[in-house]
Amino acid sequence: MKRVIAITNQKGGVGKTTTAVNLAASLAATKRRVLLIDLDPQGNTTMGVGVDKHTVDRTSAGVLLGEYEAATALVGVEQGGFTLLPGSDELTAAEVGLLAVPSGRETRLREALKDIRGLYDVILIDCPPALNMLTVNALVAADGVLVPMQCEYYALEGLSALVNTIEQIRASINPELEITGILRTMYDARNNLATEVAAQLIQHFGDKVFRTIIPRNVRLAEAPSFGRPVLFHDKDSRGALAYLALAGEMLRRDDEAAAHPTEESG
Repeated sequence: MKRVIAITNQKGGVGKTTTAVNLAASLAATKRRVLLIDLDPQGNTTMGVGVDKHTVDRTSAGVLLGEYEAATALVGVEQGGFTLLPGSDELTAAEVGLLAVPSGRETRLREALKDIRGLYDVILIDCPPALNMLTVNALVAADGVLVPMQCEYYALEGLSALVNTIEQIRASINPELEITGILRTMYDARNNLATEVAAQLIQHFGDKVFRTIIPRNVRLAEAPSFGRPVLFHDKDSRGALAYLALAGEMLRRDDEAAAHPTEESG
């Protein structure tokens, strides 16, 4: 696979962190070597996998500021099977620090990952719910963008702003960047609006919309309070099965792209 994927949506509460944590665990369950990077000052990804953001010595903030190498800040997640680069509220100060850097501030994360990128099959970056310098660093470092979104009224409007940002970064600094896929989250099939917005998404983005849909699920919502992915909380729950299905769909897409490279590039 060998991909760096930024998981982002500037709208909060769309299941972004839930997706980062549970996709990491699901890909790890397929024997892929996975690194999960928490780039959100809230540190919910870090806490959600059982790592205390208040006690970790080294975080993604220090890596971005060049205080130490990424390899020295990594933490193994036992109930997950993957590796974590933790995040904390220090990222807020790190973003301010980056804004004061005269040049190369957008490429800090990409540079920091160079030495460790080859050690992993996939690196997932959980971005803050904003199109700020932290998110820009993630998009510059990434090969692809996974966009989790609820199927609600304002969803498409917010998505267009993100697509514009991706196009700007592709044009200026990262020509390889593409939308890996759009993931419908917290989905309730009984909601007519959700069904309508889902249809609009497919109309606008076609195959970029993942077939896998993440349902609203109690087990998925409560797993972070136990500090573990849902796969380690209730592996038979609808939420766990959905993220396993998403991992499988992503891997199949990669296999198909590798088998037909000319079609993909054309």
